[in-house]
Amino acid sequence: MKKYLMIAGMCCLCEFAQAQTAQVIQPEQCNMPLFQTKYTADPSPIVVGDTLFVFTSHDASPEDIPDANEKNSAGFFMYDWLLWSTTDMVNWTEHGAVASLRDFEWRSRENGAWAIQTVERNGKYYLYAPLHGHGIGVLVSDSPYGPFKDPLGKPLVWQKEHWDDIDPTVFTDDDGQAYMYWGNPNTYYALLNDDMISLKSDIVKLDYHIEHYQEGPWFYKRNGHYYLSYATTCCPEALGYAMSNSPTGPWESKGYIMRPTERDRGNHPGIVDYKGHSYIFGQNYDLMHLETFIHHERRSVSATEITYNADGTIQEVPYWLDQKPMQQLQWLNPYQRVEAETMAWGYGLKSAKMGIPNTGVVKDMPYSTGRKNMYVTHIDNGEYIRLRGVDFGNTIPKSFNIVASTTQGCTVTLRLDGVCGSIIGTLNITPTKSLDDYQTFTSEVKHAIGVHDLYICFSNASGETHLDWWKFNK
Repeated sequence: MKKYLMIAGMCCLCEFAQAQTAQVIQPEQCNMPLFQTKYTADPSPIVVGDTLFVFTSHDASPEDIPDANEKNSAGFFMYDWLLWSTTDMVNWTEHGAVASLRDFEWRSRENGAWAIQTVERNGKYYLYAPLHGHGIGVLVSDSPYGPFKDPLGKPLVWQKEHWDDIDPTVFTDDDGQAYMYWGNPNTYYALLNDDMISLKSDIVKLDYHIEHYQEGPWFYKRNGHYYLSYATTCCPEALGYAMSNSPTGPWESKGYIMRPTERDRGNHPGIVDYKGHSYIFGQNYDLMHLETFIHHERRSVSATEITYNADGTIQEVPYWLDQKPMQQLQWLNPYQRVEAETMAWGYGLKSAKMGIPNTGVVKDMPYSTGRKNMYVTHIDNGEYIRLRGVDFGNTIPKSFNIVASTTQGCTVTLRLDGVCGSIIGTLNITPTKSLDDYQTFTSEVKHAIGVHDLYICFSNASGETHLDWWKFNK
């Protein structure tokens, strides 16, 4: 049985609710990281229609680091970039790796898939990626899911005299002119051509230092104001920002959006308006701290709502864990197919794309594949998938279906509003012919009316089980 200790200001998990005490704070009670199946960093949000997508970089877990001598290193091990989506801000669907270092054939290093930003223009999606020590490249796709391709076969920007070329951010102004900012510790910008893959101007290095600026700029415009948010001077890094009346500055620091704290060593902002709300995304080590406080670069993305003042300045927000969970924007419909990798919380579980083995070695990674079906695995006793705000309506559903494959099996218990909440259904996932043989398993349902948090709880787990999707039936 896994147990996690709680220190001041830190949420903890306890695998069995019977071990709860008044001092234990469960993850649903505070603003925990958004994604738990992988370590994530450097969030890049983008709105496409009704959906908010977030691209992230990916800190490898120890089992994904190919060099046995480096598995417990504190350094950065980053090989690919991931994609997540939501329509309600609390339940997130994972889409796996959308691109990796493999997609840049000209790079020589097998590490360094650092902070990206993806933007849309004229129906195409441009993924700007720093390859640490090799400048900034760009990939292009017709879809946010990929597949992404390298149109240049070389860096878009590479100032070989230094290693400042990291953390690109791109914004297209109302007149159609696109700009790219980047840099650590100096700040650079250049104008892009309409093709978004070539420079229209020389590279400009700011001849002044924006107060507290370190790295990770995020460039955007809102209500006539230009904003450059950034990670502030290390360490610890915070979330700061500057404003200007021009896309090329001069930039005036406006202080902090989130102040420095010893609880968080690094940060990286991404800011977006979505469905009438404004959000800032950043990163922390809160997920790793559920297991260890020995430092490793295993970060996790969090988000919170922000508020603008009348003059355009941004009100400060407390540290992620010092805030309540984010407001859900719409209820989840359980009567349509819900991917198993859609969750508000699923700590301990892992996920992968179907049919795409990956050893963690760059040469063995696939080229960008585009959208693929995924499954959830690494299911252990006491783990669960939590979905927030599931609307069952006014009539109890007749049954619950889950599509899965397994070598030995597990028991699925459906509970409402907690890991010890009322049971509305139970089923056994029994052995299938193979892990590629997905079958439908069904349970009767009782006492499910109205809006509840749904907990899909696992017990009697043995062997390997893959979960594909689930739904309730009226």
